Amino acid sequence: MSASNMSDPTLLRGLTQRRFGRRDALRLSGLAGMGAALAACGVQGQGTEAPASAEPDAVAKFWNGKVKNGTLNFAGWPLYMDPKRPELKKFTAKTGIKVNYQEVIQEMGPWFAKVQPQLSAGQSIGYDLMVITNSFQFTQFRDSGFLAPLDHSKLPNYAKNAGEAYKKEAFDPGNAYSIPYASGMTGIAYDESKTGPITGLADLWTNPKLKGKVGMFSDIQELANFGLLKSGVKPADSTEDDWEKAAQELKKQKADGFVRNYYDQSYIEALGSGEVWATQAWSGDIFQKNLSDNTNFKFIIPAEGGTIWTDNFTIPVTAKNPVDAIMAMDFFYEVANASTLAEYINYVCPVPAAQADMRARAAKLSGDDKDALLDVADSKLVYPTAAEYAKLHYYVSFEATSEQQKFQKTFEPIVLG
Repeated sequence: MSASNMSDPTLLRGLTQRRFGRRDALRLSGLAGMGAALAACGVQGQGTEAPASAEPDAVAKFWNGKVKNGTLNFAGWPLYMDPKRPELKKFTAKTGIKVNYQEVIQEMGPWFAKVQPQLSAGQSIGYDLMVITNSFQFTQFRDSGFLAPLDHSKLPNYAKNAGEAYKKEAFDPGNAYSIPYASGMTGIAYDESKTGPITGLADLWTNPKLKGKVGMFSDIQELANFGLLKSGVKPADSTEDDWEKAAQELKKQKADGFVRNYYDQSYIEALGSGEVWATQAWSGDIFQKNLSDNTNFKFIIPAEGGTIWTDNFTIPVTAKNPVDAIMAMDFFYEVANASTLAEYINYVCPVPAAQADMRARAAKLSGDDKDALLDVADSKLVYPTAAEYAKLHYYVSFEATSEQQKFQKTFEPIVLG
């Protein structure tokens, strides 16, 4: 696989946002080095494997006797929180727990490879809380027994305030091991002044106005998702036969002359320059592009469906301060705290009520400050509607490297050929 298509998607999506380099790792996280990294460290670990959904006795066994210690070591991503850490300062003031927050996660593949040896040996990784993506590595973390099963009795704010879409995630049934930190969407962005209204994926295959003006992603996971959805298949439910059918759809789109190019993050520049008029797009990029450049590009979830990715709070099974960690997780589901976090990062907020809080805070401001906060509060890219959530799907999930390799071989030639 070429370097251009093997790069970790975390390095591709969201570069126009404040979190430089922060992007969903997807199911193909770290393809450039993942195979070697996982082979080197032994992906299955040496501990007891955990089921996909934690058993009640496992929850009781883990949490029995655990107490608050007053310390929390938190592993996060670069620029995925206000550098002044207002939420963490508020958490310390409220609970007395001192937080050591470190931006140590750059990509999912290398992060798993780094911590796997300690976790396999039953040793602390030095962190009690980490934000990881619903990626291939999430499955490895979970199935290797590396994630603590969550005691949902300790998460009342999550139960009360989380959006329904974040309580039924396919990659973690019942949120047994994780709850969302933030999420984002993949859909279609377009310049309506050139294209007129666009409603779905069919436009990218058949709309005569778009011939030679469509941008598709070079990331094969994202590319495949659109092919699968165009075929009427939910990516998370897809089979190898479905992959072949989706590949044929994508090959036809290319052969019929609709695709201008297959883009990495440069798709946003191609849209801005008019090189493409409609393109696969990541929600946060379009929000930031319109905000920073005063453009008016539209972003839609296609009628056939789009995809959602999620970054998740998780507790390593060897955490020394798990009670402090789960207290912090629930703290971020207080409406006011979810609101200020979303104001800074501009990703999809998993707490719907944060939107009203944001609008209420904006009402107390004036001028540019008020307008800027309302831009976030009113954005469907930060607060999708229920109808939009209903059209969002999770990605293909690979349980084995062989499946992943078959997937690559199926879709890679479309980009490289």
